Amino acid sequence: MRLLLVEDDDHVAAALAAVLARHGFDVTHARSGEEALQALLPVTDGTKSPYGVVLLDLGLPDQDGYAVCGKIRKLCATPVIMVTARADVRSRIHGLNLGADDYVTKPYDTGELLARIHAVSRRSVGGEEAGAVGGDSLRLGPVTIELSTRRVTVDDAPVQLTRKEFDLLALLAQRPGVVFRREQIISEVWRTSWEGTGRTLEVHVASLRSKLRMPALIETVRGVGYRLVAPAAHQGP
Repeated sequence: MRLLLVEDDDHVAAALAAVLARHGFDVTHARSGEEALQALLPVTDGTKSPYGVVLLDLGLPDQDGYAVCGKIRKLCATPVIMVTARADVRSRIHGLNLGADDYVTKPYDTGELLARIHAVSRRSVGGEEAGAVGGDSLRLGPVTIELSTRRVTVDDAPVQLTRKEFDLLALLAQRPGVVFRREQIISEVWRTSWEGTGRTLEVHVASLRSKLRMPALIETVRGVGYRLVAPAAHQGP
């Protein structure tokens, strides 16, 4: 797999590239946001640069890493893993809202990083079908989920979701009121049983609640998992 490593520190990049190469990755190093964007531009025959994953450090010298992430998402659908020293949930949600597929927080374990790279690359194979199902739309009060087109609206206003946010919402919405275990969600949406994905699940749930502006739509069942509560269930005197 070809991997685009966006990192301005040459020593860090060289060490990480060596590790990734030992695990079979063909690494291209970009030292700035502009270099990364140029590497991802369409080539002469109109196809996208064949990178399987972009590993994006947010501390870049020429422009904000979040801005680079947003620009990458406008250029292509290549999975983006953000590398950040910011551990707060708000920063992670901001990155997911811009189109990042996952994140790792510094300092990170190399095994964790490799697991996340493999996970996002598996999820991107074959397009965006992972976790979604075909068929009709799902309606939950003001929320409409169009499974075939992967479109979500609230009160007829479109809501932009990332691939995994849509997959997670579609999974829960198929069986409103039913509790989905964390392990089951991770298996069906992320297609992995790796325990470290649990924190990513929490951030995606928080992001969905924020984007849909319906915090009560997805209920946390402590010690078990999550369930979708149909908006009508909250109506009453």
